[in-house]
Amino acid sequence: MNKPIPEKLSSQIDAGVKLAMKKAIERHRRLVEFISIWQNGQVVRLTAEQIPPLNLDE
Repeated sequence: MNKPIPEKLSSQIDAGVKLAMKKAIERHRRLVEFISIWQNGQVVRLTAEQIPPLNLDE
């Protein structure tokens, strides 16, 4: 039987995944590469200029 992940651990994992995603998006912005996102039921392609800079305070 699988044991449930403690709330604190799952919160730390969640925060780590979110930070990794932000860093990956920032890398694309700095390398002037586009990213594709899901927005309003459609895939939208953002240019590097449209990607907001990384804000580590969030």
